[in-house]
Amino acid sequence: MFDSLIVQFVVLWAVIDPIGSIPVYLTKTVGLSLEDRRKIALKAIVVSAGILLFFLVAGQALLEAMQIPLSAFQIAGGLVLLLFALTMIFGESKPEQEIRLTTNLSELAVYPLAVPSIASPGAMMAIVLLTDNHRFSFSDQLITTLIMLSILLITYWLFLIANSIQRWIGNTGAAVISRVMGLILAAVAMNNMLLGIRDFFMQVG
Repeated sequence: MFDSLIVQFVVLWAVIDPIGSIPVYLTKTVGLSLEDRRKIALKAIVVSAGILLFFLVAGQALLEAMQIPLSAFQIAGGLVLLLFALTMIFGESKPEQEIRLTTNLSELAVYPLAVPSIASPGAMMAIVLLTDNHRFSFSDQLITTLIMLSILLITYWLFLIANSIQRWIGNTGAAVISRVMGLILAAVAMNNMLLGIRDFFMQVG
């Protein structure tokens, strides 16, 4: 039982990836006040929790009803993540000030922070698989839910720490880190896409 809990924690930690979401959070909140950053962090966690809980409850039935294979879902998510990673590497297409004028805090919290960074396609798929109605009891699914929520709380705590770290390194340091992490994020996105393509053709074959 204990081994199973550790495995579930490791799997959900890997797919939610709290550490990997920090550069996304810093990139999208640069120049904002500390209060606004905290609001964005909290809203992103709440939205992510809502999305993952939805997939926990209805994801399996929804994907089966629409006849969408998990591999196709993973490819689409990888593509969205890759597009965002490219903006981190090459910079925004508009000045930051202009972007903030046209984007409210709620939009920043939802995209790309909540989706696809925290509630990634990989996280959605993992939740569906770890709460498979055909294999797991209600108590098992409840434990998985608690593990998922605990990881989201850790993610929120890391965001709050990230605010202090960025104040120390400054905007220039944050910009350098953002581009480096953008490369890593692009590699993660490509890996997701390639795994999805492989799984898709294995299913077809």
